[in-house]
Amino acid sequence: MKRFFIAFGIATIMIALPPALLNYAGNEKWLIPGFWLIFQFFSSLTFLICLGVIWGQLKNGTLGGQIFLGATTFKFILCMTIALIYLHKYQVNDVVFVLNYFYLYFLYTAFEIYSLLSNLRVQNKKEKSRN
Repeated sequence: MKRFFIAFGIATIMIALPPALLNYAGNEKWLIPGFWLIFQFFSSLTFLICLGVIWGQLKNGTLGGQIFLGATTFKFILCMTIALIYLHKYQVNDVVFVLNYFYLYFLYTAFEIYSLLSNLRVQNKKEKSRN
């Protein structure tokens, strides 16, 4: 778990760095209004999903897989719902929105898959050493 918390912190900083530099450089036109709120949403959602799946993997390997599939489906539906609500509420440049939104979605999804696979590898090594 300690490894996950460190990796999540590093990933969050690395994902936040390019938009923060854009904001600092005065290129706000490349960030949608409320970008940091959406960033916080993706960050929190990824954190909760990863914790849930890691907990499931520790309890039972097949339970972790089921939680992952359910959480991934839930995440996709929730993210698309948030995108629809956001686009209904704000008038933004379509290209900028797609770039911002999928930048966050794909990077956090890649981190989620990486962390869960690395946790599964560690769990498999522990099981092999017991046998």
